[in-house]
Amino acid sequence: MKPPHDGSAAAPAHRMNAADVIRRYPGPVGTIPELLRSRAAVVGAQCAVEFEARRWTYAQLDAGVTALATLLRARGVQAGERVAHIELNSDSAVLLFIAIGRAGAIFVPMNPALTDDDLHYQLQHCRVNLIVTSAAEQHRLQRITSALDTPAPLLLLEDIGAAAAGAEAALAWLQAAAAGVAGGAGSEPDADMPALVIYTSGTTGRPKGVLHSHRNYVLSAEGFVGRLELQPEDRLLTVFPLFHINALFYSLGGALAAGATFITARRFSASQFWPFAASVGATQLNILASLAKILAVRPREEFDATHRIRKIYGGPISAEIMAVYQQEFHVPLLLEGYGMSEIPGAACNPLHGVHKIGSIGLPGSHPLHPGPFVQMRVCDDHGLPVAEGELGELQVKTPAMFLGYLNDAEQTQASFTDGWFRTGDLVRRDADGYYFFVARQKDIIRRHGENISGAELDSVLEAHPHVAQAAAIAVPSELGEDEVLVAVVPAPGEQLSHEEIFDWCRARLAPVKLPRYIVFAEALPHTPTQRIAKHLLKLDAALLARARDMR
Repeated sequence: MKPPHDGSAAAPAHRMNAADVIRRYPGPVGTIPELLRSRAAVVGAQCAVEFEARRWTYAQLDAGVTALATLLRARGVQAGERVAHIELNSDSAVLLFIAIGRAGAIFVPMNPALTDDDLHYQLQHCRVNLIVTSAAEQHRLQRITSALDTPAPLLLLEDIGAAAAGAEAALAWLQAAAAGVAGGAGSEPDADMPALVIYTSGTTGRPKGVLHSHRNYVLSAEGFVGRLELQPEDRLLTVFPLFHINALFYSLGGALAAGATFITARRFSASQFWPFAASVGATQLNILASLAKILAVRPREEFDATHRIRKIYGGPISAEIMAVYQQEFHVPLLLEGYGMSEIPGAACNPLHGVHKIGSIGLPGSHPLHPGPFVQMRVCDDHGLPVAEGELGELQVKTPAMFLGYLNDAEQTQASFTDGWFRTGDLVRRDADGYYFFVARQKDIIRRHGENISGAELDSVLEAHPHVAQAAAIAVPSELGEDEVLVAVVPAPGEQLSHEEIFDWCRARLAPVKLPRYIVFAEALPHTPTQRIAKHLLKLDAALLARARDMR
């Protein structure tokens, strides 16, 4: 079932370039609430956010944000204070994000699936002033916050979620609640004010709080319009949580910047993904390699060929995944890019031009900024640029650079060299200026004097049609240095042997890279942003004990 026409302003008859899409609205825009307000002024009747039975137009969303910002100020929220959001995806999360920005405060989304200890750490670290959550999390968070140095109050927005009759009922509740409290409109935030904190995956230790300004968010959102050449009639679907930069900056930000429609679900369901995507009429989707692989190995009877997805952005995208999505799932365009929480939209394969599979592409651009926007270089261990084709650390400069790590000046300083952000990622640059990701510096396995990329082994293993996920890690060798262990999760319903996996690797890898140990697992641990948590695998002593020694 395709979504009904929503009475929105008619989209232009011709396809606009990205700059014209953005110039369609009043600008220039510097803050998150300005971004919404400028779109509401032109496409007020267009559907802005769609979640379950509720469809918010741009005008309704702007009015709801205004009311919610009033409620936040009435609760004592002041400019610069941190407001945490701990809840699954919903339309109220979008309202809250923009309303916090309008109040001049800082949005701090957190994963409700975190352990009590991890949530306590993040809440303590950001020095939270208010926590917005659901009734399901209330008692747990009361217990956690009571142990904070400064306990923070909770705010429940259950009434928005309960207004299943539609956005009209939710908006009416918000406006009625705001009318009954004292609190003026408040002052507008400045573009350079802090707007949000994204916590990193914490793959090597405690997660860091990445602090971004309003300007960073707007630049990143407009940049995503350029990367995908988004149109006002596009319908951007995310199944990623809104504590993830992909969902918050690209999907939501891109939709707002284009005056398009943002669609989200409470959680990701692999078995129901294609019917859901078809039912909501999604035209654009973002993926990570793990999600792309999960869908690629699912039973084909779950696929719904009536879907309308025409553009997928994400990465890394292998040749095998590209073939599955284009030939079997009928998605014509898959575009691989690269970014981090600190440097959103750093690189991308060009929409119009040579697309090199396996490459993270060229330095990022911006539709309203002709010429170079993002700068990238590849450096050796001494910070000196390496020659073309040589391996080195990727360093980046971008106008959308994060402001720093929250409450961690030492780590912020250590992450820069002469104004260049040190990504910790090892890459190569070819003669055409395209960059190729090789490995995280901390995902290198040292064996027989050679450096082996764990990411490369992961990619080779996950190219096997019957492998759902795989992870290569270093384990101790009797002779010093490392041995290679690979943990493999078979695709649903598939049976694999150790010999089959080893033969697959032997046909595709140099002898020094072949795994010595192979172990099968039902699942692998993941970080809150759905990357495989290799640091947890390395701590699992039973993993090596269960593995088959292939020597």
